Amino acid sequence: MPVESVFPRLEPLLASVQKPIQYVGGELNSVIKDWDGAEVRWALMYPDAYEVGVPNQGVQILYEVLNEREGVLAERTYSVWSDLERIMREHGIPQFTVDAHRPVGAFDVLGLSFASEMGYTNMLTALDLAGIPLRSADRGADHPVVLAGGHSAFNPEPIADFLDAVVLGDGEAITLAITEVIREWKREGRPGGRDGLLLRLAAGGGVYIPRFYDVGYLPDGRIERYSPNRAGVPWQVQKHTVMDLDQWPYPKNPIVPMAESVHERYSVEIFRGCTRGCRFCQAGMITRPVRERSRDTVTAMVADGVKSSGFQEVGLLSLSSADHSEIGGIAKDLADSYEGTGTGLSLPSTRVDAFNIELANELTRNGRRSGLTFAPEGGSERMRRVINKMVTEADLIRTVTAAYAAGWRQVKLYFMCGLPTETDEDVLAIADLAREVIRTGREVTGRKDIRCTVSIGGFVPKPQTPFQWAGQTAHEVVDARLRKLRAALRDDKRYGKSVGLRYHEGRPSIIEGLLSRGDRRVGAVVEAVWRDGARFDGWSEHFSYDRWAGCAAAELPKAGVDLDFFTVRERDQDEVLPWDHLDAGLDRDWLWQDWQDSLHGSESVEVDDCRWTPCYDCGVCPSMGTEIQIGPSDRSKLLPLTIA
Repeated sequence: MPVESVFPRLEPLLASVQKPIQYVGGELNSVIKDWDGAEVRWALMYPDAYEVGVPNQGVQILYEVLNEREGVLAERTYSVWSDLERIMREHGIPQFTVDAHRPVGAFDVLGLSFASEMGYTNMLTALDLAGIPLRSADRGADHPVVLAGGHSAFNPEPIADFLDAVVLGDGEAITLAITEVIREWKREGRPGGRDGLLLRLAAGGGVYIPRFYDVGYLPDGRIERYSPNRAGVPWQVQKHTVMDLDQWPYPKNPIVPMAESVHERYSVEIFRGCTRGCRFCQAGMITRPVRERSRDTVTAMVADGVKSSGFQEVGLLSLSSADHSEIGGIAKDLADSYEGTGTGLSLPSTRVDAFNIELANELTRNGRRSGLTFAPEGGSERMRRVINKMVTEADLIRTVTAAYAAGWRQVKLYFMCGLPTETDEDVLAIADLAREVIRTGREVTGRKDIRCTVSIGGFVPKPQTPFQWAGQTAHEVVDARLRKLRAALRDDKRYGKSVGLRYHEGRPSIIEGLLSRGDRRVGAVVEAVWRDGARFDGWSEHFSYDRWAGCAAAELPKAGVDLDFFTVRERDQDEVLPWDHLDAGLDRDWLWQDWQDSLHGSESVEVDDCRWTPCYDCGVCPSMGTEIQIGPSDRSKLLPLTIA
């Protein structure tokens, strides 16, 4: 049956909301396909505001991958602000897509990409507005399959009751495989109804169906085990890994937003994965192994993407872009191609030990020379050994000296507070490092306008990392250390005014920790918080710690646990973790040993980058049938580094 656009009802109401342009669609490179000509229909959602969600790389890639297929339709939807939410409820307008303004509840799949756990309440708003029952168990055959992916999907248990399905890892190939399963099920007359479809998705071990698994708990509140409750459902679900990124050169035609967004650029992921081994970094662990795009493919993607979008900035993205084995050649190729056009190149934050002035000069040849961002993460060398961030103070000073001497005037340094084994002295060492950066900059340039911005985030232990067993630092301790740091910088008459300090207080990190390492019992808190009005929890101006703490205090004791149980409590080696049945390829014993190796302070064992050293037996390559891939742009000469 035809599905009508809600826009005729929506348009007259947009004059009474802020930024109505974000809801009208019609962006360059957006796609509207015939509804009746599609057999399988996806609504793709990034659960945040349009300005944050529209540049999201994952959604843009899947949007193109799906819409290129015959008989498949994909549209996008984003979280609506509270002013429009009220109006939609008053006038009976459902959650809609921005492409053709079709009701989300009419699609076959609602696919959500979670980069952060703080989007969970926005998901519940979208489900409710769409007329989709919040809980999977209450949905019928006509409701969309609610499917989650993204980094936070590696522990979906706090929202397991609200999800029908979960995909781990790279989405390109598995999204198409899911599409074919749905297409075949529909052609066969939908045998078995909704459960019949979910069983088909679960059977291969590549899609996690939470309600097909039961959870048992021990008397002390810990998990006893996860076990399948249906025949044919595997005990463990594996992540998906795309091995040849050159075969997936997306996005080819990036969406150009109608409204201002957080990133106005064409972004190319130049490689996926990281093997640096930072113990806090979930992204680096769950995306292993490293797979590089070739120099030729990157150059071609940029040429096509800039032409189709008109963007004047190109972002070369990855977890550590300067680590690409041909980054110098890529930067020179692109700088040569766009010289005189005003098209600039940018990298995300760069590792101190991967930075060089020649690369930086190529990146800024056609654009303005803005500040440089580096992420030492820990203030003291002892702390950096604990987290396996193998950057010494001498490395940092040598790098910023070269940058200041080459004409840069501002450097941004990113750190974390609340790391395992951290002391007040480790945090105060950040002030010492910032002073030395300013002193060095003044010395090598002879100028007084040297600036250093220190940005500090709260550490949150994440699943599938060596720190997944760590107790989180109490927010009172984090805030006290940050106050001492602020005072140390403020009281420095010589350098203090040249150092900017930005930080997040400790309380939001505690709630992120609850959602990051929680289990299904936390779902009651998420729902209670949402019903109490929580929206856009990732935005500091909308987040309420008191609301979250209050709902946790009301809901968790019913299950015999509390907020501290999920946050500040350290886990034992034999404890069943909420994500142990979800396989990221990492060997659990290796993760535990790396956690133990971190606990020796200045004597902590460091692990080198396995791209250039013998294998450290993290487990990914043998368990996933993958291998590290680095090498020249001639793919026939690709140099896979196999396990020794």
